[in-house]
Amino acid sequence: MATPLSSSPSRAQILSLFRSLLRTSSKFSDYNIRSYSKRRTIDGFRSNRSLSDSSLISSAFDDGRAQLQAAERQAAVYSMYSSKYDNFVVHIAL
Repeated sequence: MATPLSSSPSRAQILSLFRSLLRTSSKFSDYNIRSYSKRRTIDGFRSNRSLSDSSLISSAFDDGRAQLQAAERQAAVYSMYSSKYDNFVVHIAL
C-alpha cells in the first residue's frame, strides 16, 4: 500500500503499521530477538510521536514499512532454521 508523497499517512495507517510490527515481533521463537524487536518498535514509535511535519511523518512511515518487511523476512528465516528444542534447558549431571 503506497502512500502518495504529497500527503502524510493517516492515523489508521500508522496504527496498523505499529500493530503489524508488534505482530511480526511475536513470530520470533527466540526470546531475546522477540523482546528486542518489540522494544525497538515501541521505542521507535515513541520517538516519532512528536513529529508534525508531513514530510518527516511520511519518511518515518516509509522507514517503518521497510523495517516491517525486513522483520517479516527475518522471522521467516528464523522459523526455517530454529530448532523445536531451542526453548528447553538441558541439565547434564556430571
